Amino acid sequence: MNSPASVNAQGLVAKQPAGVEVATAVAGVPGVKGTPSVLFVDQSGQLGGAELCLLPLASTWAARREVLLLADGPFRARLESLGVQVELTCDARVSGISKNAVRFGWLMALPGIVRQARAIARRAKAFDVLFLNTQKALVLGALGKPLHRKRIIWHLHDIVSVEHFGPVQRLVVKWLTRFAVDHVVANSRASAASLVELTHFAPESVPVVHNGVDLNAFQDIDASDLRALRRHLGLPETAWLAGLFGRLAPWKGQHIALEALANLPDVHLVLVGAALFGEEAYVEALRVQAAGLRIEDRLHFVGFQDNAPAWMKAMDVILHTSTAPEPFGRVIIEGMAAGRPVIASAAGGVTEIVRHGKNGLLVEPGDAAALAGAVEALRAEPDRAQRLVSQALIDVEQHFSLDEYIAQMTKAIAYVAR
Repeated sequence: MNSPASVNAQGLVAKQPAGVEVATAVAGVPGVKGTPSVLFVDQSGQLGGAELCLLPLASTWAARREVLLLADGPFRARLESLGVQVELTCDARVSGISKNAVRFGWLMALPGIVRQARAIARRAKAFDVLFLNTQKALVLGALGKPLHRKRIIWHLHDIVSVEHFGPVQRLVVKWLTRFAVDHVVANSRASAASLVELTHFAPESVPVVHNGVDLNAFQDIDASDLRALRRHLGLPETAWLAGLFGRLAPWKGQHIALEALANLPDVHLVLVGAALFGEEAYVEALRVQAAGLRIEDRLHFVGFQDNAPAWMKAMDVILHTSTAPEPFGRVIIEGMAAGRPVIASAAGGVTEIVRHGKNGLLVEPGDAAALAGAVEALRAEPDRAQRLVSQALIDVEQHFSLDEYIAQMTKAIAYVAR
């Protein structure tokens, strides 16, 4: 990353009030005339966590902006519905490269990589800043820097570890970040620490801006008549519902929730999400597991749902069951904003959100018995569950608001454009 020491000199300050990690602030930057124009680049057309972070930033940007997607999907439609100009540059071979792909996979996709890097460079020439929102966007946007020569900011949404990325990908990230990226903003301390370990940057040169959630979107949902809300969504009206939100993938741990459900005879589990990246076999494995555990009548696959606030408010508890460290855990702050108690896996960025016994409960990743025990504890002590909810709402409003997130990211982009 270009001159990481200069970042610290501009006044990046980490705040840690009340035991809750909050966004690192980027100080006001002198010499920036007006709001810079930005080309945002994202690798996915799906509505994953990184895309949900980009959506409010791109849609509210006060200057000329455009989003360039490397794959088509519902994300494009959502952006366009908010008045954002979207362009596509798609290549199936490049889209098919996984985080831990072998070198041969990269070589096969090399012509497509070159084409997409050139396409991004052509679009970037018309903007002040190139904002790279995902890993593939980083690679393709940074490789084209000799062609576009624009300032680059990378929003890191991943823990760049050997558990998540192959050696070739980690090497590419290391050197591109060192020599082509002007500024990195991480979504959590966990993500930032993984990049610091990989690149040996000074920790203060990788500031953190936590995700934000739109509290109004949750407050606008009337859940005073819970049975009516559930009836509208097609859910059991009187059952005790545990909701698990997010893409269906092995590391997200839905199978752990099923195992816990087998020990919670009066609880129903609602899986809100779909297999996004060729993981349909995992969904079938979950159905087979449910049949083996004889819990099919209490398990509800509802697929991807666009109205997360309503679905979350229809639950009695929100679960997070990732078996590997989560870079952040956006569904956790959403569950808190919905006014529902949260039980989450204690790893990665999750521990920057949840304070065990204060604003939620933490369990060891992969421990189905502990998960079931935590659910039973909240069912048995509704007053305790309400205390967790009350504190969680305070924490979200103070530390994870959408306005704060946009303000911090705006300062970071302004810093790059200086």
